Amino acid sequence: MDGGLIVYLHGFCSSPAAWKSQLLAKEMARRGMAAQFVCPQLSPVPDEAVSSVSRLIEQADGPVTLIGSSLGGHYANHLAEKYGLQAVLINPATVDRLDLTQFVGDHANFHSGERFTFTEAHALQLRAQVARPTPAHYWLLVETGDEVLDYRQAVDFYAGCRQTVLPGGDHGFTQFPRFIPQIIEFAGL
Repeated sequence: MDGGLIVYLHGFCSSPAAWKSQLLAKEMARRGMAAQFVCPQLSPVPDEAVSSVSRLIEQADGPVTLIGSSLGGHYANHLAEKYGLQAVLINPATVDRLDLTQFVGDHANFHSGERFTFTEAHALQLRAQVARPTPAHYWLLVETGDEVLDYRQAVDFYAGCRQTVLPGGDHGFTQFPRFIPQIIEFAGL
């Protein structure tokens, strides 16, 4: 992992098979940097997800840049503040502004079909992870057509951070492919 590492954090009910993660992994491999990209399968238990990524960060040989999509954006924010890292947040969940009770219940992973239950205790874990962002560490990427999360909450929460707000799109961030070179550059790779 010489020269830095990009750690991609997927969203709620998602996995390393998510299209953004796959596209970024392919581009990193094309550039001969496959070993500098990792997208771990995150536990549906928030504290476990953060612990596993913390271990990755602590074991990295060089600087780490976090890329977080949706709930992965929340985790990226928390970990960027804990470790003083840079992060790219893509249509991130701004947990302090969400009604987390709407997520309590049974869910299935979009890719594996694995079932899990999101509990009130998990919601409390997410709330406890909320950290105010250090503006110089972040690049916020949002599309106004996000049908899952209100992009304005992220724009407000990350006020003062570098922001790219694009019209239209959806929660998956349709314009991601055109930002891949800039994301790799942001990571200093």
